[in-house]
Amino acid sequence: MRLIVGLGNPGKEYENTRHNIGFNVLDLYLKKNNLKLDKDKFNGKYTKTSINDEDVILLEPQTFMNLSGDSVRKVMDFYKINIDDILVIQDDLDMEVGKIKLKEKSSSGGHNGIKDIEQKLGTNNFKRLKVGISNDKNRDTKDYVLGKFSKEDKEILEKSYDICLNIIDDFFKMNFDLLMGKYNKR
Repeated sequence: MRLIVGLGNPGKEYENTRHNIGFNVLDLYLKKNNLKLDKDKFNGKYTKTSINDEDVILLEPQTFMNLSGDSVRKVMDFYKINIDDILVIQDDLDMEVGKIKLKEKSSSGGHNGIKDIEQKLGTNNFKRLKVGISNDKNRDTKDYVLGKFSKEDKEILEKSYDICLNIIDDFFKMNFDLLMGKYNKR
């Protein structure tokens, strides 16, 4: 069984903010595949489906970003999901807007949602799909990540989102090293 986690903050006021990239990507993937988050349990909204003859959970934690690990841990424990079968979709301040990078076994880079997942899982050995949101050093980080994208940034991200959907599809078909080789060269 696989687990795809989109990170973000619940609530209307956080929709389409920089920190909600994970929710945005997962929502687009759900829409593309005519799926809905139809279960509300484990401090998250999720759906269970089958992709390429494999059971898959698509999860959006509803704990707010800084406590995302609570939801991830509960789903993993309940469904007996192996750490090697998890992909977390996150925003990344240290990459330019729209840049995409797949990583495994890396540090949180100061991302509080990732820090909490690492703490709750007891390891940083899980796969990540990082989407760049850039950084504005002249603004408080919290205000920046909770801010909305400019029109120009939205246009850049639309192209990146298409690639992210392809990455998720390929996650079910390819070894992760091959997946990184295919998409990290961009």
